Amino acid sequence: MLARAHLSRRRTQNLLTVLGIAVGVMVLIAALSLTNGFTAALVDATLRASPHLSLTAFAPSQRDAGLERQMRADPRVVAFTPFVGDKGLLTRPASAGRAAGVDFATLFGVTPDEARVLQLAPTESELLRSLGRDEVLLGAALARSVGAFTGDEVRLLNSTQRRASLRVKGVFSTGNYLIDSAYAFTSLETLQRLQGTRNVTGYQLRLRDPAAAPAVGDALTRTRPYSALPWQGLYGTLLDQLALQKKVIGFVVFLIVIVAAFGIANVLTLAVFEKTQEIAILRAIGATRSVITRTFLLEGALLGLAGLLLGNLLGLGISAYFTVRPFHIPGDLYFITSLPVEVRAADLLWVNAVGLGTTLLAALIPARRAANVEPARIIR
Repeated sequence: MLARAHLSRRRTQNLLTVLGIAVGVMVLIAALSLTNGFTAALVDATLRASPHLSLTAFAPSQRDAGLERQMRADPRVVAFTPFVGDKGLLTRPASAGRAAGVDFATLFGVTPDEARVLQLAPTESELLRSLGRDEVLLGAALARSVGAFTGDEVRLLNSTQRRASLRVKGVFSTGNYLIDSAYAFTSLETLQRLQGTRNVTGYQLRLRDPAAAPAVGDALTRTRPYSALPWQGLYGTLLDQLALQKKVIGFVVFLIVIVAAFGIANVLTLAVFEKTQEIAILRAIGATRSVITRTFLLEGALLGLAGLLLGNLLGLGISAYFTVRPFHIPGDLYFITSLPVEVRAADLLWVNAVGLGTTLLAALIPARRAANVEPARIIR
């Protein structure tokens, strides 16, 4: 009753304080959700055209029948394929009305099973599965850079200075600009013939649980001359940067909540100064220090809860808006073409718990000041 009476006296100031907390919570939820969405979209786009696990032989060799049997028997492995890796220069000759195109590419020679290892779109997977001799599948950004369309002929100069002419079977797009601008796939036979060998570089695997890639790699290579490269190791620096980015964004935006909490401290401090005589009378008629402290803490909690509730509604509303209408960004700068949203329950719990704790701490100082009022001195 006392808390409600105090809060009803300064409605405008209380409203501004609630709005300050709400804005801080709203921005924090929206920023964390956008960061989660950015991370998830980038990882998803990356894994569409990257295997969960790559096993690379210490020295190129023939296909390993024993390793293939072990991978088939492992329930954690969904699919695998031998591959040959190479780098080269792709060029498209000039033609009427079209200048020549040229760009570097990372080339993978694969079997039809590669369509099960990667998660491309259905039509792109079918192109990958049906790759024939001297055919190549280009990343969308790489195809634009070279100026090659489906059916065009491109010329390849590989790392051993050997040349080949390849027909563009089609293009694929993952949404990750780094992959779409660098990767190309051809048949295993084509790349082996170009390198003059029947050896393979290693194996690419797709797993039921991508997070298990390090453990599966260790199990498969423990007694074999292969090095395991899980996707977490290949993109570890990127994942660490994304995690650090989320922490920095969360900390910086949380400062808004702290600033808003000072508003609660300000409101309650003014209330203590205004109500000093009333507090003294309450103490004189038997109110204990704990009663006075709980009263002002309750006022801070009510202001904080109101701000948190409004902030959650606004933050979830903004997240819902960007879910329906994703924010489009240039892929050549940020690697993905749109910025989706991912709201996580753990983030909401963290934001609300820390927000409520901050507001209660802000209310504690004026509450203790109120509890320390000496009734005899004030009444005298």
